[in-house]
Amino acid sequence: MYFCNMISKNLLKYVRSLEQKKGRRQEGLFVAEGPKVVGDLMETMTPTRLIGMSEWFQQMHLTPRDTDVVVTDDELRKVSFLQHPQQVIALFPIPNHQLSLPLQESEAANELFLALDDVQDPGNLGTIIRIADWFGITTIFCSLNTADAYNPKVVQATMGSIARVKLIYTDLVQLFQNLPDTIPVYGTFLNGNNIYHEPLSNHGIIVMGNEGNGISPAVAAHINHRLLIPNYPEGRITADSLNVAIATAITCAEFRRCLTCSR
Repeated sequence: MYFCNMISKNLLKYVRSLEQKKGRRQEGLFVAEGPKVVGDLMETMTPTRLIGMSEWFQQMHLTPRDTDVVVTDDELRKVSFLQHPQQVIALFPIPNHQLSLPLQESEAANELFLALDDVQDPGNLGTIIRIADWFGITTIFCSLNTADAYNPKVVQATMGSIARVKLIYTDLVQLFQNLPDTIPVYGTFLNGNNIYHEPLSNHGIIVMGNEGNGISPAVAAHINHRLLIPNYPEGRITADSLNVAIATAITCAEFRRCLTCSR
């Protein structure tokens, strides 16, 4: 049993500052919570600080470092962003993922990417990262106005998948303007072609749009394969659209199904 410390006011204020994008940028750190998320991240990254219950340290066979804090459940509640804290909070350095741009044909020959055009909701973004991880998509291009992937709500919604997916924030129009013609660009639209009838490749970029406005006209101008996820039965009055995370899951699943069927 490790001795439990009190969380100082300075540490509480410091962790709380990382809830804001400004604080995360200034410190170059983000917050992760819970054994699952923290454990997955620790497989590829070293946390700068761990704030955890003694049971968690013992389960992980870890000896607290000088920077770490061993706390009680009540102490953890004071610093946690969750309604129900989960044994451990960790501070990790924000990764500086790099991919040479413009994207080269050789880099994308057998690679499927996602591009998010101003997705705003942290829960949607976190779920999309988790979906990408499930379907073997390891890189997501995010428009500069897409929600911050290291927002605590996003990190939590990924359930650890953020450890395995690269997030690259860039000007999407500029990305597509410099894209080789051989790389297909797909997007979902209400006036697109039925995704279940379209030939889908094992490479390219799938664009998903903003929750309210969809894909912006500037980005849409560079999409050469317009797809529709049809409602059922066709012609029936239904919801106006699908949630962007749900639409992403359906689209990615169909791409991977087509890849499997073509083998």
